[in-house]
Amino acid sequence: MKTAYKNLGDFVQALEKEGELLRIQAPVSRDLEITQITDIMCKSPGGGKALLFENVLESPFPVLTNAFGSEKRITMALGVRHLDDLAARVRRFLEIEPPKSLAHALRLLPLGLDLLRFVPRKVRTAPCQDVVLRGPDLDLNRLPVLKCWPKDGGPFVTLPVVITRSLKTGKRNAGMYRLQVYDAKTTGMHWHIHKDGSHYFQEYRAARKPMPVAVAVGTDPATTYAATAPLPRGVDEMILSGFIRQAPVPMTRAVTVPLDVPAEAEFILEGYVDPEELRVEGPFGDHTGYYSLTDLYPVFHLTAITHRKHPIYPATVVGRPPMEDCYLAKATERLFLPLLQTVLPEIKDYWLPWEGVFHNITVVAMEKEYPGHGRKVMSALWGQGQMSFCKALVMVDAHVDLHRPDRVLETVLNNVDLERDLYITEGVLDVLDHSAPQPLFGGKVGLDATARLASEPQRPQRARPESWPDDAQLLAKARQISERFTGCRRVKLDVLNPVLLLNVIKDGTASARSLAPALMEADALKPVTIFVLYDQDIALQDGSLVLWKLFNNVDPLRDIVRKGSRLVVDATKKGPEDGHLRPWPDDIVMDPEVVQRVRRRAQELGIAAYLD
Repeated sequence: MKTAYKNLGDFVQALEKEGELLRIQAPVSRDLEITQITDIMCKSPGGGKALLFENVLESPFPVLTNAFGSEKRITMALGVRHLDDLAARVRRFLEIEPPKSLAHALRLLPLGLDLLRFVPRKVRTAPCQDVVLRGPDLDLNRLPVLKCWPKDGGPFVTLPVVITRSLKTGKRNAGMYRLQVYDAKTTGMHWHIHKDGSHYFQEYRAARKPMPVAVAVGTDPATTYAATAPLPRGVDEMILSGFIRQAPVPMTRAVTVPLDVPAEAEFILEGYVDPEELRVEGPFGDHTGYYSLTDLYPVFHLTAITHRKHPIYPATVVGRPPMEDCYLAKATERLFLPLLQTVLPEIKDYWLPWEGVFHNITVVAMEKEYPGHGRKVMSALWGQGQMSFCKALVMVDAHVDLHRPDRVLETVLNNVDLERDLYITEGVLDVLDHSAPQPLFGGKVGLDATARLASEPQRPQRARPESWPDDAQLLAKARQISERFTGCRRVKLDVLNPVLLLNVIKDGTASARSLAPALMEADALKPVTIFVLYDQDIALQDGSLVLWKLFNNVDPLRDIVRKGSRLVVDATKKGPEDGHLRPWPDDIVMDPEVVQRVRRRAQELGIAAYLD
């Protein structure tokens, strides 16, 4: 297995050799068409193929998408056969004990030298500077920057490695922050407040100094991945890339800013951010499957563009999962497990379901040792770095196989006592969470489905219903409570806590959760333990869709109504009638005309086999 790809072109050649690349020679537009084709491929079984668009109507440069979007391609990118192999390498370094003698120290010496091999090295000759453009030659519009979704505020650079340095410590950060192209020489700089780039920007802002920035577009795959990784502040992502590559990242000095950049990158955008200038950025069709809303963000001013002689422009398209970024997130999940275990060794494994869009739900398999241990782990995780943004935590025993989602769900629904095992609190949230009444802070929920110890009070026994009415009969019973119910589906699992999904009409006059008391009091629905309410247009038979809406649309503090060991969860879109006064983002939906155009051209594009 190859570990250190020299550059993006080297990786593309490897993908093609392995049959993982589809070249599209037919002309396509960077506005919506490339997104629609990529979305079809991302949602194909196993993630389809990487796509190389060789004839982009608005630009002389080819576009690469979905390069990481399958289990095989993400492992190729990171130079391993399985993602857990990379985690094993991390664990090897974490488990090094301090030397107990000189002989022991000498045995550890090669490991130290191994780490030194990962430090970036400076080079003078850099392919990323084969072509240097400044002054009147600068024009971002020559790049095939994608407009991904119909309501996007403009074209966005979606796979950039944004390089900055702390004004105070001099430490480098290489993060992935999207750039909205405003015009030929300026873009937005989408720094979330909890990201290192934003922290460094505040240092420059306090000092009233312009902030030098370099943006590498099209780095080798390990460097691109490293820019997405949630490293602790001050840890150089280029060293993580070197660790993954098992070879240092060659760096060279930028031509107009005092920053080192990856020498083998396809494009480098150089410039600065004015600490006093903010501009409206967005909307943007985000990885949550919703449009992130407009807000004020810093502005990046271009001073130079450099690129290889024949560069490839890489992009990622994000939206409702599964998409390419799901595989990048899976790599992070596996890579950071050993680091999490150094703090919480009782954690044996964890799983971030795709429908939770990385920050909304985490399932943790743990070795339970004492009463309240599950609650203790929840509290600890909500205090750990990026895990602090997680909205829902579910604890299960270590023997539960997290690779079997159905079995996990059955275990949870059979084990929990919703009166005592459901823990609702408040805390910080990801900036993209739209469900809470206010930004960045809202309800959180923990569910302890671990087995009770002998020293703990045992869970009450519930009787399993011997038979169930069909969904039509259940809907009829629900409509006796309210004609606002329009659809119904029972989750057909033989569990102690049965789940009923219901569509409900919302007309802006009353909240869906106002129906909760009547649902729980109805004798005909007494066997149901958990009711989940959805908008009337949600297809309840689509398991992935209902999970996505559940994990994204619920503020636990407001939207969970509990009575004893039963509850109603309101997963509908919220408005003023719900006490939700800030804007609710739209779902990402492609322009139907673009969808039909791509379908008509499927044979020409070479994607007919990937259509439904």
